[in-house]
Amino acid sequence: MHITSRAWKYGDNINTDVIFPGKYTYTVTERAEIARHALEDLDPTFAANAQPGDVIVGGRNFGCGSSREQAATCLVYNGVGAV
Repeated sequence: MHITSRAWKYGDNINTDVIFPGKYTYTVTERAEIARHALEDLDPTFAANAQPGDVIVGGRNFGCGSSREQAATCLVYNGVGAV
């Protein structure tokens, strides 16, 4: 099987606060708005340019930190197919 997709490469220790900023945890609830804030402090272009099926290649400890549902769902809402 051969899969072709665009990859977004990020470094080590990208925690859930970087994936989805904690300041929005209780104030942003709509899917489209959650998607807009994905990785905004690390990569301000991500949400505007992510396409369905894109892949995130994270370094060590990608997703570490506090358990925050929005850190996972903001990537899903942007169409990320795999991490």
